[in-house]
Amino acid sequence: MLKIENLTVTYGGITALNSVSFEAPEKKIVTLIGANGAGKSTALRAIAGLTKPASGVIQYEGKNIFGMDTQKVVAKGISLVPEGRRVFANLTVMENIRIGAYLRKDEEEIQRDRKWVFELFPILEKRSWQMAGTLSGGEQQMLAVSRALMSRPKLLMMDEPSLGLAPLVVKNIFEIIQEINKNGVTILLIEQNANMALKTADIGYVMETGKITLFGSGAELLENPHVKAAYLGTAKK
Repeated sequence: MLKIENLTVTYGGITALNSVSFEAPEKKIVTLIGANGAGKSTALRAIAGLTKPASGVIQYEGKNIFGMDTQKVVAKGISLVPEGRRVFANLTVMENIRIGAYLRKDEEEIQRDRKWVFELFPILEKRSWQMAGTLSGGEQQMLAVSRALMSRPKLLMMDEPSLGLAPLVVKNIFEIIQEINKNGVTILLIEQNANMALKTADIGYVMETGKITLFGSGAELLENPHVKAAYLGTAKK
């Protein structure tokens, strides 16, 4: 579904991504793990059209979307749940969800999808007329995911969905990620909680200083000595 080849992004002479290549096959969960500053978020922003790459190929469903405007990227079926939630604090939960469907005209299907996100996150239906800024961190993350789903993406990109959340909420978020994937949505996930990410993902990539240094199945990377030492808090054997 998504194929990245030799993607390079520079910021003022600094190379954030250096000829990065990876794939996200259709209906799979793919994760990028790595330390802060490794280039993970830059990769998602480049795919979403929020950051202009210097060179490379971003191929989605067989077509190159390199440099495409963000609105056109969303229209093609790619949505990003940004780091830090970025909900519209002064709008209600319902208004935030409605904004996610701003490119759509199919009102009946919009209502059906709204029902689906309320099934995924029942607390949001109870708080539908509450201002988004008054929600807890976990509820705001649920809202950010719901808003992205309302564009009906085929590919959902998530940037640090567990950041700053309590362990119980993190567990719930990852269960929801799996449920969304079961509904046919491909997931590209950036996550510092490498243990949870690799347990959830079909495929994992390790990114270090703007380059992909390791890849394999989630299960394989969980057993990799380097990954254990660097990201899972266990010593090399």
